[in-house]
Amino acid sequence: MAQGPVSALVVGADRLGNIPELLRGRNIAICHHISGREPGHQKRVLALPSGTELVILLTDFLGHNVMKAFRAAAQRAGIRVLACRRSVCSVQRALDQCGYCEICPLRGAS
Repeated sequence: MAQGPVSALVVGADRLGNIPELLRGRNIAICHHISGREPGHQKRVLALPSGTELVILLTDFLGHNVMKAFRAAAQRAGIRVLACRRSVCSVQRALDQCGYCEICPLRGAS
């Protein structure tokens, strides 16, 4: 039985380029994209959008405080965080290195 796509929150960058296509190929759907530019993202305690199963931080477009806030929110919710630069190669390399697609419990053993 095939599982539905994993819902991801992408934080960072104004435009994602070809990243959504790469993620679709890995059965990951972007449920929300947040640029991280809003000052409120740096100061308040964040709650992740409901249904989020993976947080992808595009580090070359985020300040340290924003990354820290989203990492903490993901940790509180028990959600996996993937940090990489905003390029298809970097995202693909990060997915390969963390083994997300092959062994992550979210990918499910049926």
